[in-house]
Amino acid sequence: MPGGDARGVAKGIAGTVEGFPFLAELPARGPGADMTGRTIGLLAEIYAHVEPSGWRVSDRPGRDTRRATSWLGEDLDALEEFTQGYEGTLKIQAVGPWTLAAGLERRGGEAFLGDEGACRYLAESLAEGLSAHIADVRRRVPGADVILQLDEPSLTTVLLGRVSTASGYRTHTAVDRQVAEDALRQVLERATAAGAAGTVVHSCAPDVPFALLRRAGAEAVSFDFSLLTERDDDAIGEAVEGGTRLLAGIVPGTDTALSDPAGSVMGVRTLWRRLGLDPGLLAESVVCTPTCGLAGASPAYARHALAHVVRAARSLADNPE
Repeated sequence: MPGGDARGVAKGIAGTVEGFPFLAELPARGPGADMTGRTIGLLAEIYAHVEPSGWRVSDRPGRDTRRATSWLGEDLDALEEFTQGYEGTLKIQAVGPWTLAAGLERRGGEAFLGDEGACRYLAESLAEGLSAHIADVRRRVPGADVILQLDEPSLTTVLLGRVSTASGYRTHTAVDRQVAEDALRQVLERATAAGAAGTVVHSCAPDVPFALLRRAGAEAVSFDFSLLTERDDDAIGEAVEGGTRLLAGIVPGTDTALSDPAGSVMGVRTLWRRLGLDPGLLAESVVCTPTCGLAGASPAYARHALAHVVRAARSLADNPE
């Protein structure tokens, strides 16, 4: 979300998306409040600091790691304040193991992605850290069914071997799909064991690997609906028929004019008809969301976008055909 007022944002979320509130990230505050920095602050026994090239691993927690922990604490305090007595679904999110491996540097400046053993250790650290985070959120909001979303915008480029090395002259070797699946499964299974009521993997990139994510145990997949092509049809149909929920990004993440809510979900209805799926499944299979984060939007547009997807979801439920 845009801005840096944790209490104001938490209050707005609680009042707008009453049935699906979430713990917001406010990256405008600076390093440590960004999605990568926040996740690094959650890691178990891995610390990092900010270099001009990005986040780099450290021997001990320093100012940047402590700042990340402090920002998260502020956001959790605000969430707790405005969810007193709340019972229902509540979403938290963190960077997934492969986007983190592509973005976090080892001491020499190369990404974790270049070292298979380092990637395994990073996934283990993330799984442990997220388990503690889930327990903290459940303690603060006892009535919440906590949903964990792993943000994996770099997953497709990792699988295709398109992540550049530090020099920029070559790319890291493509990660084997089974290895990628195993790391995701490890994190998702630990989250469930820690009390997560559901798990989501989000990618706002083209060519989302729906089948891989389903095999890894993701109960829902979040994606930018505008990037779908007909070659995704089979994977989506299989996902829906297999019980996987879809978090369809139907509203742009930056300021733009929005159509009426019913118009925003017209493409979802068209997809459903094309796949021959039961219209009665729409309301239980699809959640309407923005295409990605709203941090690049104006505060007014961000509030409008959240209210818009709520109305669009109601339209989809009331008139699935």
